[in-house]
Amino acid sequence: MSSNNFQMTNIRFIKRIVVGNDNPQNMRTEAEVQEAMDLVNRCLSSTPRGYLLNVEKSFGLYNIGEHQIVLQYAVYHIGFERKPLYLDDHVAA
Repeated sequence: MSSNNFQMTNIRFIKRIVVGNDNPQNMRTEAEVQEAMDLVNRCLSSTPRGYLLNVEKSFGLYNIGEHQIVLQYAVYHIGFERKPLYLDDHVAA
């Protein structure tokens, strides 16, 4: 067994990543949603490795004119022992 166990006290940086559409006034394209999911996967598999702390799942029901739309999204909270350098290049959403 590895002695490198996950400890909440070691978490120094938390990245919040929204995957999906959470604002009917600012709809994200499929490419932007895929980019957010790719960032989640990179955070969980790259070095330094992130730890999935929480996932918020939500939806909203909106009336726009005569149309009714449903927006779904998930918010991933990923904790790190130190901030990864690749997140400095990523523009905050």
